[in-house]
Amino acid sequence: MKYILFGFLAIFSVKLSAQQKQFSKDDNGKFIYYQVVDSQLVSKDTLLQRARSFVNVVYKKSMKPEGSTDSSVLAKGTMVIDKTILVASHPSGEVSYNFVFEARQGKYRFWLTDMLFIPYQRDRYGNFVPATTIGVPLERTPGKLGAGAWKDILNSTYNKVEKFGDEFKKYLATNRVEKTKKNAETISTKKW
Repeated sequence: MKYILFGFLAIFSVKLSAQQKQFSKDDNGKFIYYQVVDSQLVSKDTLLQRARSFVNVVYKKSMKPEGSTDSSVLAKGTMVIDKTILVASHPSGEVSYNFVFEARQGKYRFWLTDMLFIPYQRDRYGNFVPATTIGVPLERTPGKLGAGAWKDILNSTYNKVEKFGDEFKKYLATNRVEKTKKNAETISTKKW
């Protein structure tokens, strides 16, 4: 009886681990996070304006605009990947990526690709800093010793990218108007 119970437990745990979300691969064999969104209510120009605002205002610390056309926005960005041990967490590295947004009338698409992982290490002041300037592609197959840690990095990256995608879709769907600074009223102390 306990062998049957052990067998069911093993099969169940294998099925749970197989259901974790993974990146798709593009034509070149690189990981890609690709979304096509139907947006009939928002015009193409408004979508482009909101996408530029997202890159230039919301993510201005972690994204750098690379180019823009009448129907697309290109940017490069980085996101910090955290390593969590029980309750405490610390950054284990950062992932740099290319962000592409394209809009048409009634729909838009965006994708993140060319993801490179740069590990972090502590410097002499206790800060986490990049250990190297050369990134490792996420498509790399790790050796036996680092397979578990690499799997954790992939899962954390996918969760962060998925959260980024949800935030981007929400930002494009909402009607946010950029606040303009009002001219400050000048006060004259010469007349009473």
